[in-house]
Amino acid sequence: MSLTARLYDLKQEIEAYARGFGLDFFETIFEVLSYDELNMVAAYGGFPNRYPHWRFGMDYDQLAKGYEYGLSKIYEMVINNDPCYAYLLESNAEVDQKLVMAHVFGHCDFFKNNFSFGTTNRKMMDEMANHATRARRWIDRIGLEEVEDFVDRALSLENLIDYHAPYIARRPSRPAEELEGQSFTGFKVEREYMRGYVNPPDYMAEQRRKIEEQHKEREERFPEHPERDVLLFLLEHAPLTRWEFDLLSIIREEAYYFAPQGQTKIMNEGWASYWHSTIMTQRALDDSELVDYADHCSATLGTRPGSINPYKLGIELFRHLEERWNKGRFGKEYDDCDDLRERRDWDRKLGLGRQKIFEVRRHYNDVTFIDEFLTPEFAIEQKLFVYGFNEKRNVWEIVDREFKKIKAKLLHQLTNFGQPIIEVINGNFDNRAELLLAHKHEGVDLKMDEARDTLRCVQTMWKRPVNLVTTLDAKGLIMRFDGKEHSEKRTEM
Repeated sequence: MSLTARLYDLKQEIEAYARGFGLDFFETIFEVLSYDELNMVAAYGGFPNRYPHWRFGMDYDQLAKGYEYGLSKIYEMVINNDPCYAYLLESNAEVDQKLVMAHVFGHCDFFKNNFSFGTTNRKMMDEMANHATRARRWIDRIGLEEVEDFVDRALSLENLIDYHAPYIARRPSRPAEELEGQSFTGFKVEREYMRGYVNPPDYMAEQRRKIEEQHKEREERFPEHPERDVLLFLLEHAPLTRWEFDLLSIIREEAYYFAPQGQTKIMNEGWASYWHSTIMTQRALDDSELVDYADHCSATLGTRPGSINPYKLGIELFRHLEERWNKGRFGKEYDDCDDLRERRDWDRKLGLGRQKIFEVRRHYNDVTFIDEFLTPEFAIEQKLFVYGFNEKRNVWEIVDREFKKIKAKLLHQLTNFGQPIIEVINGNFDNRAELLLAHKHEGVDLKMDEARDTLRCVQTMWKRPVNLVTTLDAKGLIMRFDGKEHSEKRTEM
């Protein structure tokens, strides 16, 4: 039997097991690639075609060297698309192919059903090819060096989007024209002769004056409300050329496509790992494959101090969650129980675990998943601690064992991907058409060198000086870049 025919039979077998367990996914297409081809696709983020840029070549070189030196190996890669596309390494053993297929079907189920992916483009494979064509046309017209330089700057700003924009309407629902047309007509009166008493002329004049001032302030200061999607603000208001606008819109669209994958990394990998483990150990694994399977899983689910393994944390938290709901370890009665022995032996035999994890898979992301279901018992069981690097001893060591600090550390790393939150406050700062950005300080100061680079990149698009308000060493600071020089001054907070 040929390799292709054998892999097709394996796919049919594993897919039947996955659907039998209740997984629901789009049609999934597997493509078999050599390790060199797989590295090329991986460098493109899993897509066979992307716009030209040196970054992809750098990623390919890193992946190729990692594989050649035995430092890393890509076992699976799957694309959020309809149909889903996944890749198999032709040199993998059969047990690896089955494991990868089971893992992929877990990912595909998560892509289709988790709310975070509900707004993503399900035809992104075609859209990426379209982006590549558009970028190459601009390269032919403008030149590779100029286009690549602009893409460099745009990619350095790709995280300045509003990750929650697909789910929250932050802008006023009424159009600006309607707001500008508002006028104050006074309080409603049932008898006309009472109008002068209910709405005195002085009062009416004062209210109209306030409305005019509000309209004038809105014209002088935009956006009306802080805008977290900095790229959108630049697209709407920056003096970009046509080709710059097109390329920046491509970067922004792709940033929003990949955002849910970053927001659900722990859940997504944990869910896929849970199901490849369940399918392999309960259905697909042959006795002769057990040792190889265990060896490969141990490499994936290993941990090391100072970092989060999303596969390990995700699968263990899903298992913990399933056990809790199977045994009824939730609700007021359980929470109010102070007897440690009774809590340890608590088992109401409800059997609701599988139903619960499917529900959680649909409605949560990493932040809400950790916030809701990470328990002190789980932290102790998994030996979760706050680690820190001791520079004097040159070793990683445990800094804190307190559960609240462990949870807070995890949530801080996951919120906004651990990156600073930057908003556009004013596009006409000091009435000089300068841009004013604000850093929402949440206990961690900005890295000043990176902040200056960000200001420089934004300024090249805004074409006017760009300012950033932040806090440094508990004191207010305004950073400014005018296109030539950086300057800073302290300010009152």
